[in-house]
Amino acid sequence: MKVNHIYTGKFIEGKEIIGIELTNRRGTYVKIYNYGAIISSFVVVNAHGEKQDIVMGFDDIDGYLNEDYLADYPYFGAIIGRYANRIGDAQFNLDGKSYQLAKNAGPDTLHGGTTGFDKKVFDVLPTIDSSVTLRYISPAGEENFPGNVAVEVTFKLSDDDHMPDDELTLDIKATSDAATPVNLTHHGYFNLSPDGGSIAQHIHRIPASHTLEQDSNYVVTGNLLPVTGTPLDFQVAKPIGQDWNPEEGYDQTFVLDKQYGELTLASETFEPKSGLTLEISTTDPVAHFYTAKYTNVRKGKDGKNYQPFEAFCIETQHHPNAINIPEFPNTVLRPGEIYSQTTIYRIINRRKW
Repeated sequence: MKVNHIYTGKFIEGKEIIGIELTNRRGTYVKIYNYGAIISSFVVVNAHGEKQDIVMGFDDIDGYLNEDYLADYPYFGAIIGRYANRIGDAQFNLDGKSYQLAKNAGPDTLHGGTTGFDKKVFDVLPTIDSSVTLRYISPAGEENFPGNVAVEVTFKLSDDDHMPDDELTLDIKATSDAATPVNLTHHGYFNLSPDGGSIAQHIHRIPASHTLEQDSNYVVTGNLLPVTGTPLDFQVAKPIGQDWNPEEGYDQTFVLDKQYGELTLASETFEPKSGLTLEISTTDPVAHFYTAKYTNVRKGKDGKNYQPFEAFCIETQHHPNAINIPEFPNTVLRPGEIYSQTTIYRIINRRKW
């Protein structure tokens, strides 16, 4: 395994943005920036022996800092925090105190507020193995959340000749010195086709018999809805575009059929042209499935323009808006506790179905 650091000469609040490259013996390559803990490249070998980058992004860090990109911002490849997805009415009550957050998605808070973890420069910690660990201290009052929160994000690329497939493991841990809501996710945009374009023909499965009901602003209400007999039924693999509304796609949270905290499959996706399958497993209870309806990015990698429905996201997390829904699994992190999440991205370069 090779680990290489690239010093960009770009600084935010006195911290340099660094690119970290992980390359294993098979030639699988992952590039991560300490800015937003962004996975900017994920290059794998497909079933034809060709190298293929399976994530949307930019050729260098300048693309992620570009004003046009940030003005119509899709959170390419970043860690989302302190709180993934939407918090309804941009407020919550905790231990008898009310907190008002930024309204950055209509009347609601999206992905941690105006300046979430996706725009922070993390410290790069020394490691004893072929992984990279990034650390960020979120001060009390940031985006009006209480408590000083320490977050560590570890990326590890497998490098074992005895393993038939490559895995990128993402481990996230967090602690706080005061009670605070914490719900983190990774916002990678995947396309497994060697030609890019629409993901409608990707074959997709999600082992979930229920989704979470959303209001007209995509805020979770607290109700569970069965997927059987609806376009949201991915219990048996099918093309992503088979049952979708082609003008809307998918933007829903699926409650995984699992025991709480168990590391199990969240989704698997196969693309016929490349022969690639992406399996995503997680310890988290839900997976938000998003097909990039609002993506409109110019001059991405190799000058490509990224359009709606040309990628899919599987955002593993706890239930969105759970801080306002007592019946949902707890998302309050208290002193002495450790927030812990593991998500594994497994690449298979042969047909599964």
